[in-house]
Amino acid sequence: MASIPVLSLIVFFPVLGALAALGLGHRPRECRWTSLVAAVMELGLVSSLLLADLSSKAVGDWLIREDFPWIEGLGVRFSLGLDAVSLVLIGLAAFLTVLGILVSWREIDRWVGPFHAFLLFMEAGVMGVFLATDLFVFYLFWELQSVPMFFIIGIWGHERRVAATVKFVLFSMAGSLLMLAALISLYLLHGAQTGIYTFSFFELRQTVLPLRIELLLFGAFLLSFAIKIPVVPVHTWLPDAHTEAPTAGSVILAGLLLKTGAYALLRFGMPLFPTATRALTPLLVGLGLAGLFYASWVALAQRDMKRLVAYSSIGHMGLIVLGTAVWNLTTLSGSVLQMVNHGLTTSALFILVGMLDARLHSRALADAGGLWKRMPVFSAFFLFFAMAALGLPGLNNFVGEALILVGAFKTHPAAACLGFAGLVLVLVYVLSLAQEALFGPPRDDGLILRDVTGRELAVLASLAVAVLFLGLYPRPVLEALQSPLQGLIQGTAQVMAARGM
Repeated sequence: MASIPVLSLIVFFPVLGALAALGLGHRPRECRWTSLVAAVMELGLVSSLLLADLSSKAVGDWLIREDFPWIEGLGVRFSLGLDAVSLVLIGLAAFLTVLGILVSWREIDRWVGPFHAFLLFMEAGVMGVFLATDLFVFYLFWELQSVPMFFIIGIWGHERRVAATVKFVLFSMAGSLLMLAALISLYLLHGAQTGIYTFSFFELRQTVLPLRIELLLFGAFLLSFAIKIPVVPVHTWLPDAHTEAPTAGSVILAGLLLKTGAYALLRFGMPLFPTATRALTPLLVGLGLAGLFYASWVALAQRDMKRLVAYSSIGHMGLIVLGTAVWNLTTLSGSVLQMVNHGLTTSALFILVGMLDARLHSRALADAGGLWKRMPVFSAFFLFFAMAALGLPGLNNFVGEALILVGAFKTHPAAACLGFAGLVLVLVYVLSLAQEALFGPPRDDGLILRDVTGRELAVLASLAVAVLFLGLYPRPVLEALQSPLQGLIQGTAQVMAARGM
């Protein structure tokens, strides 16, 4: 591995799988298997990093760094970096892509080749976002990851897919264009100060900025990241996108695309603009809490199960924003762990709703009663992942939520108490969902429902194992995260000290 540009391989290997899927588009069975093999090989490649001893290549907190000349006239280099934060997130990306292909095995029966190609292109874009350390490269992958989702929703989505796709694109473009303007401004300001024009994150974070300019640039970055997370009030594209997307689209959207926004805020937004971040911390804390309360309250009124899970996604991401804004080691550890936890539990709930929709041809709660007797294995998994979503001790979400709230209580006790109150609302709507779907009165139409198949059982069992592992033994992940997160905190403090803060 020492002589192989493994990070570049991780980014571009899914592209090869996507091209193979396109070539086999006229042969659906071979296309599915080829895409699955490519995704499993990508997962194996990422898993080899999880198991390998990377200390010999480590540079500070970075386990692997790759840097190649690209557009030298503009100071652009193809620079990638891997630390424990990006490692756990690319692991999540590789895992969920495999599951996305498996859950689409029977659901997608038209234009099979392009669909799987877009899934793998999406994986490549997400990997690039999680690994880029040159901000031009980061922006390129940030834009590229949205293109496949546009087609996945617009072509293979449900009845109102066109409106949902247009909304998704308009929100994404608005945020991205503002971030591009801010990025170019930062590039020019750094070049004017140092004579070196570069997009390197490590160089740009040393740029000395007046507070007014820093607030403007951070605001542009923040809006783009907030749309992707999404943060209330720029969240309105997400429920429609989730509702209209096919199951795999919802899995990738909730499990990965939203995480790129939270990751970007953690990795780039706050370290690049620490003074502005400090000034806007109350706003960020308030936005995180607003998302938690608002989304949970709206979820209580939803009768479409997929839309309910979509609003729960917004609420849980609000808690991650709260933990990131507080910016101490405990809350950051909880936020990164919660990105993984949310990706697992919410993806599982979307998969379960997709399985139910395939059998009932309906996502309405009123049509899903009495499942405990009619589909016992399915119902057991449904109840398990619902308990994980509401933060039952022993399951994964509890650990991340506890770290965020305990860490926030040290410096923002009122916000921590409000966050706990918001989680009570989560408890209410999740229990209502489980009670009505599993134990409510069944639909009286004599429909015989098939329980989970072997393929579906493999998908749900793999997610359940991951949820149990992170709930019962999160220590390896938390220990790995400690050093890079401490480095982020210290690096941000040094930048602020250099700016006289």
